[in-house]
Amino acid sequence: MFKRVFLIVMDSVGIGALDDAANYGDEGTNTLLHAIGNDDYNLDVLRMLGLTTLIGIKEKNTRGIYMRCKTFNPAKDSLNGHYEMMGGILDTTYKTYPDGFPQELVDEIEESIGTHTLCNMPADGIKVLDEFGDKHMKSGYPIVYTSADSVIQVAAHEDVISVDRLYEMCEAIKKIVSKDEYKIARVIARPFVGKYGEFERTSKRRDFSNDAPINVLDILHRFGIKTTCIGKIGDLFNNRSIDVSIKTKDNIDGMMKIIDFAKSDIDGFIFANLNDFDSDYGHRRDREGYLACLEEFNYYLPILLGKLKKDDLLIITADHGCDPTHRGTDHTREYTPIMLFNTSFKKGKLLRHRDTLADIGATVLDNFNIKNPLKIGKSIFDDFKK
Repeated sequence: MFKRVFLIVMDSVGIGALDDAANYGDEGTNTLLHAIGNDDYNLDVLRMLGLTTLIGIKEKNTRGIYMRCKTFNPAKDSLNGHYEMMGGILDTTYKTYPDGFPQELVDEIEESIGTHTLCNMPADGIKVLDEFGDKHMKSGYPIVYTSADSVIQVAAHEDVISVDRLYEMCEAIKKIVSKDEYKIARVIARPFVGKYGEFERTSKRRDFSNDAPINVLDILHRFGIKTTCIGKIGDLFNNRSIDVSIKTKDNIDGMMKIIDFAKSDIDGFIFANLNDFDSDYGHRRDREGYLACLEEFNYYLPILLGKLKKDDLLIITADHGCDPTHRGTDHTREYTPIMLFNTSFKKGKLLRHRDTLADIGATVLDNFNIKNPLKIGKSIFDDFKK
């Protein structure tokens, strides 16, 4: 048994279209392969862990245990991906609003928060500020928009609507959109600063999610295993069954916090999300930026590996794809990588493909000698000796 398990989610780093990708308009997608392109790239540590082997690039001297993984849930978003990792599968999918929200919902929202709103359409998070930011500054009305995900995003300049007030609005909106007739998965507060033409979103983003299905975090908590969550994990799981939840500004901040925990004596399960791949580059279809983000993660990885103790297990995975070369701005329906590393691993090994991300959660439970009571997930340890 490993004393600690670190699980890092490279948000959106998919590795090739799933068999049903055509049903989503995502045939031919491969986030990692297309981000690499024909460029020279430095992903030496990720290559050592087996990541590039999973997209057909033959590597020598790998040390990780690595495999491809399907997603069982019918969606392609962070919420469902993270839930599935922890063995929680939603019985029904959340609704999306590709044409904007119905007027009756907008009316309920405006009555609840006591103000008119702007936009009400699917939009890119940066472009929407360019289009509606000036109107927001003059009117004081929050900008309400959606995306291809089941989400309602509420943007406001910090000098116009305080962050605390924005959070209050999002809490009120969450109560409305969680009703069965709307069934929206998340409300996201999007504070921003700056002047017209130079607006910038801040790190004070906050996600307001519905309660997750019973999952591995709940089970670990019940058995007294400490759970520490870094990045947006706490928001995704509504901070339930989480002992410590820490926000991050960006991927670098996330990696530094993970490294700090690796150096510490904290034990249990450390669950982190690195979101920049997705939010800053995938959705914006910035291939060069996506590759640079991968190289940045690769740069900090040896620091983390050097701090891992002999009884630590590191798992690196992803929740979905977001191919920066694909049309549109939506997530993409892809396989995800799973890579395991411990300092005792001397030779890499490719394992069979997994049928669900829930195998990760089952592995975490197995590690802490807890029988898996959930309906889905098989321990990866079944395929190799710890």
